[in-house]
Amino acid sequence: QGQLVESGGGLVQAGGSLRLSCTVSASIFSINDMSWYRQAPGKQRELVASMTTSSRTKYVDSVKGRFTISRDNTKNTVYLQMNNLKPDDTAVYYCNTGPYVVLWGQGTQVTVSS
Repeated sequence: QGQLVESGGGLVQAGGSLRLSCTVSASIFSINDMSWYRQAPGKQRELVASMTTSSRTKYVDSVKGRFTISRDNTKNTVYLQMNNLKPDDTAVYYCNTGPYVVLWGQGTQVTVSS
């Protein structure tokens, strides 16, 4: 019920693509915004992208035009499509829900080699 299940991280060369997935229960998914954060070694966790229940999106400037967040309401899943990846995108990526039920995923490692 109260758990986020993430998948999709991995190792990719610069310029490549990855898609992250995060699934949660329908009751939580239907009323909460869904977001992706990331944390690189030695840096603070930052918001990468978010999507409200009405499909409004927000992105950090560094990923605009390269990353796309989307929601599949039939699967209670949020995706982060990451294209043209750069070494600076290397981080642990976390799925998050809020504001009504705040949950964090376990994190998935994304490593981009130059």
